[in-house]
Amino acid sequence: MLHPMITKAQQKLIRSLEQKKFREREGLFVAEGPKVVGDLMEAGFEAVMTFRTPDDMTEEELQRISFLQHPQGVLAVFKKPLQASAIELQTSKLMLALDGVQDPGNLGTIIRIADWFGIDEIVCSKDTADCWAPKVVQATMGSIARVHIIYGDLAELLDEAERKDVPVYGTLLDGRNIYEEELSEGGIIIMGNEGNGISPALRTRIKRKLFIPDFHQGRTADSLNVAIATAITCSEFRRRGSGGQPRHPSGKAPA
Repeated sequence: MLHPMITKAQQKLIRSLEQKKFREREGLFVAEGPKVVGDLMEAGFEAVMTFRTPDDMTEEELQRISFLQHPQGVLAVFKKPLQASAIELQTSKLMLALDGVQDPGNLGTIIRIADWFGIDEIVCSKDTADCWAPKVVQATMGSIARVHIIYGDLAELLDEAERKDVPVYGTLLDGRNIYEEELSEGGIIIMGNEGNGISPALRTRIKRKLFIPDFHQGRTADSLNVAIATAITCSEFRRRGSGGQPRHPSGKAPA
């Protein structure tokens, strides 16, 4: 059986999409694996190129264009969605805001966490990692198809939240025990940079500071990974009953 060869131009284009400047110029991003590609297609994302083994190419050809150490048999190039022009703030809706999250794995995991806990909108500061980077898309395991991600000025967002009386929460070392504080049904939860936490300009705008306590009696970790802290925080908000019925009533555990 003969396999059609991927052209050099296609290979060059796909490899260039590892860099943000080319993703922005071309308006494209790469997704890999049947789960991620399938979820994006189901959500209505437009694929401009799709390659599968063994139908479209050999394993060796896929390896040359894949960003994974172990390619998963399918790679697709999708059109990036248009960014929403405005953010709708609601007191009954829970939203995440990411302030300078840099690690692609953390960002991808946070998007997946948001999807699991029924949070369908994340607002990112302009210095947060690009959600359309191959490593981020892969780490979301398809959740990027269901969570809307917007990049913008978080200070302006929080100022608008104050005007509209939308609660703003942030995890800070000088915060109050999250397990003892009253949590609202909706609002904005801010998570900060891996090394520096939430920036000083945003800290002054946070009226409801939360702290995730450690339970070790002696020596313990200095801090929590931002994705883990996000999961704990979202879980506690939903545990209070603000999220309605779980989307997985069968008790299916996350993969």
